[in-house]
Amino acid sequence: MIRKLLATSIVLAAVSGTALAADLPSSRAPIAPPPLPVFSWAGGYAGAQIGYQWGKDNITNQATFGTGSASPSGVVGGLHTGYNWETSGFFVFGGEADIEGSSYSSSYTTPIVGTVKSPIQGSIRARAGFAVDRVLFFATGGAEFAWFKDTYPASGDTQKPSKVGYTVGGGVEYALTNNWSVRGEYRYINFSSKNDSLLNAGIPITHQDTENRVDVGFSYKFDWPVAPVVAKY
Repeated sequence: MIRKLLATSIVLAAVSGTALAADLPSSRAPIAPPPLPVFSWAGGYAGAQIGYQWGKDNITNQATFGTGSASPSGVVGGLHTGYNWETSGFFVFGGEADIEGSSYSSSYTTPIVGTVKSPIQGSIRARAGFAVDRVLFFATGGAEFAWFKDTYPASGDTQKPSKVGYTVGGGVEYALTNNWSVRGEYRYINFSSKNDSLLNAGIPITHQDTENRVDVGFSYKFDWPVAPVVAKY
């Protein structure tokens, strides 16, 4: 009889302890959420831009050494593509190329009557800057290319010179999402001087062009490489 009472007491104590332990708060840590992606400027991108440019064309008549100038201006717009690398800190660097059409043009009367136009321009540039989360402040510089059309109605001459120069500038870009961003940019452009040999007039005309431009644009960043992740517990 005593043995039965003792066995029953042991069973009841074990059951009570298990129920009590089930009611106690658990010390087990909650399951951590999955790591969140960190935004990165690294990767390839492509986009479009539109803006306004204005400049000065210094003109010299090499036969008379007379000088004059034109003040071309116009709307400019086109496409761009590039690639960024980002360090573990905040430094961003890369390269970019663009091609654009333009209404950039002007007429002049001294030292000869004529018109100047630049319907196509493009550049290959380096970009470097620093990022504050989704805001990127950058500088840019590189080679600028342009195709001009110079017309001289008095002699009936038309020249279509291509020119090479340099461009420098900077801007700011803001990432709206992990893929889409908007930007604003200013650049200064300086082309090497170029001679137009007027066959009908029999005189050379030298043009020296400088330009300023501002534009706004948007870019789409491709999902490669994959953005780094960080665990937050």
